Amino acid sequence: MDYPNDQAPGAPVRSGIPEHGRIPKYYAVKARIAALLEELGEDSVIPTERDLAERYDVARETVRQAVRELVLEGRLRRRGRGTVVAGPKLAQPLSLASYTEGVRRQGREPGRTLVTLDRFPCPEALAAETGLTRGEPVWHLERVLLADDERVGLESTYVAVERVPRLGDDFDPDSSFYAYLEGQGIVFGDADERIETVLATPREALLIGTPPALPMLLIHRVSRDTEGRPLERVRSLYRGDRFSFTAHLQG
Repeated sequence: MDYPNDQAPGAPVRSGIPEHGRIPKYYAVKARIAALLEELGEDSVIPTERDLAERYDVARETVRQAVRELVLEGRLRRRGRGTVVAGPKLAQPLSLASYTEGVRRQGREPGRTLVTLDRFPCPEALAAETGLTRGEPVWHLERVLLADDERVGLESTYVAVERVPRLGDDFDPDSSFYAYLEGQGIVFGDADERIETVLATPREALLIGTPPALPMLLIHRVSRDTEGRPLERVRSLYRGDRFSFTAHLQG
């Protein structure tokens, strides 16, 4: 197979063109628009669909499909009635580090908006998954995740009231929950994590401010303290167009 000398290691092999050389017209336009984005730079407004259709001598629907895919991939962003070049995705490490640490490491300002903080008896499914006792009081903390005031995700945390009895009184919803736990003398030991791709529910899409068709990255985490006691169960939903995840693997 012939690899171009300038083939980037993380790019699709042969730019995604199949060996028989026949590619959909929209994909060819998409590749040309992607190259244009490199020239324009972040936050630049791209030409209108009409202008792009005339430039590449294709139908507007062909341009529309190409732009739609670039939006879903996070290369472009809708802004008002126009479309602009998006910045790089936030690369969140897969570790026990908090969301706050990961976002700040990339020069962005993390934030959170409280959706709900309530308590209820631990249901059987949650008890079976975490090792908590069925019926014991648990907190449910739900917050919209922000990066530089942009809504980028939604996080639900479940933790036993017995572990943090004053959560409803002295916890700042805009702050790091992990930092709060450390302040209570609770130290993370280990966690099990699972990642999958999903579409947001109508409620989730409304809270995050995205179309329901936008792919999301969903992380399930069950963590324990250094003594192996159940600590938290977290459901974190991240915008697929704004996030990627990194992990350091060692043999």
